Order: sequence, then C-alpha cells, then structure tokens
Amino acid sequence: MVPSAEPPAPHATALYVPLGQSKVRCTACARYCVIPEGSHGFCYVRANRGGKLVLLTYGRVAAVQVDPIEKKPLSHYRPGTRVFGIGTVGCNWRCQYCQNFEISQDHDIGGRDLSPAEAVQWALRRKCQGITFTYNEPTIFLEYALDVIDEAHRHGLFANFVTNGYMTPESVALLRGKLDAVSVDFKGSGEPSFLRKYILAKGPEPILSTLEALARNGTHVEVTNLIVPKVGDDADALRHLARWVRDHLGKEVPFHLLRFHPDYKMRDLPETPVSTLERLHTIAKDEGLDYVYLGNVWGHELEHTYCPKCGARAVDRYGFFIRAWNLDPKNRCLSCGHSIPIVGTLAPDYAPTQVTPLV
Repeated sequence: MVPSAEPPAPHATALYVPLGQSKVRCTACARYCVIPEGSHGFCYVRANRGGKLVLLTYGRVAAVQVDPIEKKPLSHYRPGTRVFGIGTVGCNWRCQYCQNFEISQDHDIGGRDLSPAEAVQWALRRKCQGITFTYNEPTIFLEYALDVIDEAHRHGLFANFVTNGYMTPESVALLRGKLDAVSVDFKGSGEPSFLRKYILAKGPEPILSTLEALARNGTHVEVTNLIVPKVGDDADALRHLARWVRDHLGKEVPFHLLRFHPDYKMRDLPETPVSTLERLHTIAKDEGLDYVYLGNVWGHELEHTYCPKCGARAVDRYGFFIRAWNLDPKNRCLSCGHSIPIVGTLAPDYAPTQVTPLV
C-alpha cells in the first residue's frame, strides 16, 4: 500500500461528553480520558479540537491483510472463510511485548486512505467473506469501524473484532446488532498486577463486563488468553478466569491459550513452554470448559476440536488450516451425533493453501 501524502481530515465522534472549559471526556474505552483542548487521549488518535472530540484516523489504515478466520483466532465461527483485516495506528494499551508495536505505539497518523466503501470492495475482490478489525485495538477507531461494518453487511459480509475488550457500556451499545463475532484477548489471565505492570491498564472488570454485554447482545464470543512465561502464567489466575467464563458465558465458549512470542520490550523472555500450556489446558478443562485450544503450537493435538460427549476428533486442524471436517451438515459429530456449537459449516469452496503432515 502506498502511504497517503496528507493526513486525513478529523472526523466527528459520538463517544464523548463535554466537560466545560473546552475539556471533553472520551467514552470509547474504559480509560475515560479527560482531554483538554488541543490534546489527545492515551490512544493518540482521539483528540479534542475546539471542545469536540474527533477521530484522527477515520479512513486511514496502517495495515491490511487477507487471513483465514482461524488466525483471529475464531475456531467456532464461519470455519474456512477468509477475512480482510484492517488496522490503524494507535492503541489504548501499552503491551510491552506487542508484535504490532510499529503501528500500535505510533504517534504519527500514518498509512493510506481507505474509505468504508473501498475497504469492502477490496475484501470482495479478494474473495473474502468477512472483514476483521485487528492489528491494533479497534475500539479506538470505532466510528470508522462501524461505517465499514454497515457497508460490509450491505454486501453480505460479516464483521468481527480482535479486541482487548477494554470497552465501555457506551461503545458496546453502538456495536449492538452490528458486530457478528469477537475474539477478546486477555493477557496473563487478566491478573490485575500483570495488567498494571506490562499493559498500563486496570482490570479486568471492564473486560469482563464487555464480554457479558457482547454475548447478551448476540455477538459470537471466543476468549483468548496469552500466556507469558514467568510473569503471566499463574495457574490460580487461569483457573479463576476459566471458571468465570464457564459461569458467565457458558461451558461451550471456545477458550484459546496462546503461546507467547518474545518481541518489542520483552525479548528477554523465552517462548511459552509447551508443557506450561498443556498444564493450563488441563486446568481449564477441569473447570468444565468443553472447548479449550492451544494456539501458536502448530501440529499439537490440542489444536483440534474434540466432541465433548464421545471424544472423537470433530475438526482436525493444523495451525490456521482445517484438514478434516468430521461433522454432518448440521454440525453434529459423525461418531455420536452430539451437536458442536459452531456458527456455519465449513466453507463450501474451502481449499487450504498449506497442509503439513503431523510429525
């Protein structure tokens, strides 16, 4: 993509409250930044101009890519489909290991112009079935995302977020009836001291509230949890999170344990040991979750979808690719007939571009 020469025009936002003395309070994310005239929020991209909050990145993208939906990761939503991924600059978190820090921590409004209509046309030309907002936190450019979603729905495409879930009731309300699916990504099981030290965020209460509200609104929800070795792999924190998901979202909600890759300011740590992921997987299953997956460990037996009734391998996976689909047209296990809660069946034209045998 060729960068655009001129910065985009500031775009009026809906998510703020005037405070007087030309100050505003942004209500897009749980930071609720109070922003003086001429300044911006923690995310860099929501700014006060003349006592009104504007979005500086509306229609300006910093990253686009076509991906399988399984990369998001969404294992129980529209399997085998392709999504057109969109990201901008800025973020409302400061993850010390961010793999996209070049754009998420960028103060400059870089990238190229891409209107909502153009974004959808790009997706259609690349034979995508959906649009995903990813690479940085989509909540901070919610007004742009909503316009893209409306255009996508008019053309029969679905829309999903990959988000840290650090939203507000106000932003969740705007997503009601709009967002089809969401992957909410916890860090270190949402343990408060981990969030404060490595994310510069408070929590996890806003994230939990967001998850409950999105599920209540009918959005398909999956939970991911990045396991950072030594500092974010506490077994009790993982047990508490798994139990909360079971009790508040249901035992059938997919729960992904992701392997950490050292990056940005935390390159001194190793990748998460597979043995750690396996141990935490056992804990999550013992708490009653039916569908627990390991991510970023290609070729592992815990990538697959297993029938919780008979134990048969219902969906055989290798990384982001599906190798075998052992479900009938109504997503019932071929071995015992148990219904597997997957939205949609395998895309009819699915053809993985890479299939590697298990070693």
